[in-house]
Amino acid sequence: MKNLISKWSSLSLITRIVIGLVLGAILGIAAPKATVIALLGDLFVGALRSVAPILVFVLVMSSLANAKESGAKNMKTVIVLYMVSTFIGAFVAVTGSFLFPQTLTLTEAASDVTPPSGIAEVLKNLLMNIVANPIDALANANYIGILAWAVIFGMALKFASATSKQFLVDLSDGVTKAVHWIISCAPFGIFGLVFNTVSSNGLTIFTDYGKLLLLLIGCMLFCSLITNPFLVFLCLRKNPYPLVFKCLKESGLTAFFTRSSAANIPMNMDLCERLGLDKDNYSVSIPLGATINMDGAAITITVMSLAAANTLGISVDLPTAFILSILATISACGASGVAGGSLLLIPLACSLFGIPNDIAMQVVGVGFIIGVIQDSMETALNSSSDVLMTATAELYNKRKAGEEIVLVPKQSAE
Repeated sequence: MKNLISKWSSLSLITRIVIGLVLGAILGIAAPKATVIALLGDLFVGALRSVAPILVFVLVMSSLANAKESGAKNMKTVIVLYMVSTFIGAFVAVTGSFLFPQTLTLTEAASDVTPPSGIAEVLKNLLMNIVANPIDALANANYIGILAWAVIFGMALKFASATSKQFLVDLSDGVTKAVHWIISCAPFGIFGLVFNTVSSNGLTIFTDYGKLLLLLIGCMLFCSLITNPFLVFLCLRKNPYPLVFKCLKESGLTAFFTRSSAANIPMNMDLCERLGLDKDNYSVSIPLGATINMDGAAITITVMSLAAANTLGISVDLPTAFILSILATISACGASGVAGGSLLLIPLACSLFGIPNDIAMQVVGVGFIIGVIQDSMETALNSSSDVLMTATAELYNKRKAGEEIVLVPKQSAE
């Protein structure tokens, strides 16, 4: 047994995750009634979601309290990259929808969901989340509120004694260590998550809405493999794909199965550390990205809204499509502040075409049906691009300063 554990531990984390993925898929088909296996996935995601708010709050507060004057100097570049990549995602979705127009079979409306009534409500939700009670923000994983209060407390604690600042560093290191322990359990969590997905849904999800799923997945893959790498190339003037594939493999893979950008924050933090990025930067940009860097959400909102317009025979011209891209970009940034994520923002985009709310809610219902695949792909794109854009921003500023840049350090190859 000791030799078996030793051999298992000697494998890289990605290799162990792939083993868990394959075994979960096989057992999901061969023994779908062994539902106890799914508990492993629930425990893993539950642990990540529980520790992520604490990790973000402590890391951001500690980083700002102990930051030098030049700390977190890349945030302006990071935010610009987040916004540009999200807009590009929406524009790619518009182009894809024009080239491969989709229609929907609308039968049943989604129940027990309340979409925002307009862009003003989305912005209001964001602002109210900023001033939420900090204890409630931690308890409810309100990352906008967590970030806001962590920044306030971190800036205030810059004037604290050296002993207090050291305590924050030690606390940050302790929480990070606990997160690493949870991450080491990822193969077992992925094993349970894959088993649950395969045993519950099988492959029928591909047949009922295959063309719509192909368009959504195609747009997300195009952003992952074409537009985002091109954006990185423009900034760094180097082959972006080693960094792109590193982010997709080590962030996108786990995000695909956890289906939560927030739950994947610890994985992204760990990857940033192994990429040799500045902790002052990524401890702020990664949780921020989980909130506003929503390429996949912009794609979902745009494709589903245009499919609804096509279904009703509504003609969409290019200026309107451009406005939809901007609206989807702004709305996607507010997705995490609205219960139900990106799907509940579809009625907001549909209103641009005068589509009634009861019809729009039927589109949301279709979104929930395909959500098993759509949401997984969306989260994988969102989460992996958080690390990609964070790394790009830091390397871009180093390049501007005349420093030599390395996209993927050799020591991060684990």
